Amino acid sequence: MEPCIKINAGATKWEIRHKVWDYMENRNLANFPRPVHNRIPNFKGAHQACGALTELEAFVRTREVKVDPDKPLEGARLAVLQARKMLLVPTPRLRNGLFNHIIPPAGASKEDLRVCSTSQGVKEFSRPVGLDAKVTVDLVVVGSVAVSEKGYRIGKGEGYADMEYAMMVSMGAVSSATVVVTIVHDCQVVDIPEDLIESHDVTVDYILTPTRVIRTDCKLPKPEGIIWAKLDADMLGKIPILKTLRALEQQSGKDVTLGKAEQRAKEDLPRESREKARGEPEAVATLYVGGIPSGLRVGELKGALRDRGVLPLKLHWQGPQRRAFLDYNDRRAAEAALAALQGLSVNGHGLQAEFARSQRSHRRPVHAQRPAKEVQEKLLLSSFSHLCSYWEFKVNAAS
Repeated sequence: MEPCIKINAGATKWEIRHKVWDYMENRNLANFPRPVHNRIPNFKGAHQACGALTELEAFVRTREVKVDPDKPLEGARLAVLQARKMLLVPTPRLRNGLFNHIIPPAGASKEDLRVCSTSQGVKEFSRPVGLDAKVTVDLVVVGSVAVSEKGYRIGKGEGYADMEYAMMVSMGAVSSATVVVTIVHDCQVVDIPEDLIESHDVTVDYILTPTRVIRTDCKLPKPEGIIWAKLDADMLGKIPILKTLRALEQQSGKDVTLGKAEQRAKEDLPRESREKARGEPEAVATLYVGGIPSGLRVGELKGALRDRGVLPLKLHWQGPQRRAFLDYNDRRAAEAALAALQGLSVNGHGLQAEFARSQRSHRRPVHAQRPAKEVQEKLLLSSFSHLCSYWEFKVNAAS
């Protein structure tokens, strides 16, 4: 079947995401929440597509199923509960562990099960599952923004589905026999170049749409565990369970060396204190990224940077000020990143990238400071406010 959305040669993951999001928005193919940008789209026909899950042989013989908490997968979670199978849902952003086991109330009605399948039910009827629990997940259901008939999947750019799978491998919860399914709208099935798929990306075995069941026969292997070299200490801080898994793997003799950001992230002191302690300046080059649109999330910027192969040692997010700063360990690395960032746009907004005015001051570059006209307007407004206060004082004094 010919894809509805044509993907240009050389397109990045981020460009593919936006092409799908724009297509679905422009054609009103999704339900609440809208807009679909930066989400796993809650596409129209999702419950119909989820209904096909129970027809898969892999579903019939499974006992434990992990389903992502995305809105369009409510029907899949409901199907698991109605079949009286164990339903596991990842904890939000993996803050407090990996899984929650959804346990419906005793004698649950069909309506009770429907509530349990929603985000409300995940909060009210779940019990955390520890790393030491003996869990064997036979079937994994993930949301997608785009997927190809070859099984190549693109999420919304934050990497949680990939991380969850890698963590399940590390705790022995999944194996090569585990089946991965994604459920999407027909238009989300597109041609994705194989060279965009990396070793940490989860591929899928089945694609369910409102009109089709696609067996991918994907030839690429699934992740074999957590790739620690792709992580840094910041990620471990955001997902505490990673620290536990890392300690366990280190005890078993595995290489758990983090990426280059690890050493810098360990040092929580201000730069001046660190330089003084070492007796030498820190070699860091900083890029300024400006023009960040209002409402953009840091995860979206990280996804755009990742798609361009731009991996800073540290990202300093100043979203409310519509800017961010990227640290690199030397100027050569920063120059390479700067070249890769030329022409960068997110959500249709062009971003401005250049060397920061001061490599570590994190001040806005000269030409990015407020225009003289804006400053003058603020001064005039301030003067007018003071004048109003003065006359109000005079009137009150006279009365």
